[in-house]
Amino acid sequence: MNAQFTRRLFIAAALTVCTAAQAQTAQGTRFIVASSTTSTQDSGLFGHILPLFKANTGIDVRVVSQGTGQALDTGRRGDADVVFVHARSQEVTFVAQGFGVERKPVMYNDFVLIGPKSDPAGVKGSKDITNALQTIQQKQSAFVSRGDRSGTHAAELSLWKTASVDLEKSKGSWYREIGQGMGAALNTAGAMNAYVLADRGTWLSFKNRGELDIAVEGDQRLFNQYGVILVNPAKHAHVKKADGQAFIDWLTGPEGQKAIADYKIGGQQLFFPNATQPGA
Repeated sequence: MNAQFTRRLFIAAALTVCTAAQAQTAQGTRFIVASSTTSTQDSGLFGHILPLFKANTGIDVRVVSQGTGQALDTGRRGDADVVFVHARSQEVTFVAQGFGVERKPVMYNDFVLIGPKSDPAGVKGSKDITNALQTIQQKQSAFVSRGDRSGTHAAELSLWKTASVDLEKSKGSWYREIGQGMGAALNTAGAMNAYVLADRGTWLSFKNRGELDIAVEGDQRLFNQYGVILVNPAKHAHVKKADGQAFIDWLTGPEGQKAIADYKIGGQQLFFPNATQPGA
């Protein structure tokens, strides 16, 4: 390839990029990228609230749906303007390391232990998640773990630790890590007649339940808090600070909090706004 031909290719590519940018400007497109946990997407929450935000501000939100660990990594690389996740200790670390400006609470729901209706471990109806996990491990009942560094995976690992179960020593064929999202984990649990930890929002919106049902709920240790963080523009100058902050302000303000509270499936509220709760 000679130098003149290379130069022509470069100019053509530059003109293409320029034309696309001009078209975007002409259309007045405004958007931010939000890296978020799968539960906000899979539950249908974003489908409910994002059109309301766009109607209010003219800003489109393009969602990258990942496990919380991956979503925070996306923010660290500067590939998102905002992260909206649910693993508080990881969120605090993200801000402390300078990758985020400030963590703000948004809403909460809870985790539920899902299992087969046949309940091979005999834990259904319990409100003690640690006792249930101990029983599942002792009976070697099938358990599916997301294994994907998500907020749900982090919560699951923390609960095993609280239950004094050393997974590294007790893992066996009964414990299946799949490295995938919540929908895939629920489908796998259904196929394996297994237990799985899920966030209630995704469970309520999940259609392929088959023989699965809630086995354990109501334990305060199953509390699930969500937070939102602006990616630090001092780390990544291309971060859309103003529009990203507008999204955060709307989410944590009266309109966004009402939109979250109004989202229901079958009359059941999936998420509970608590942006004004100190220490949330």
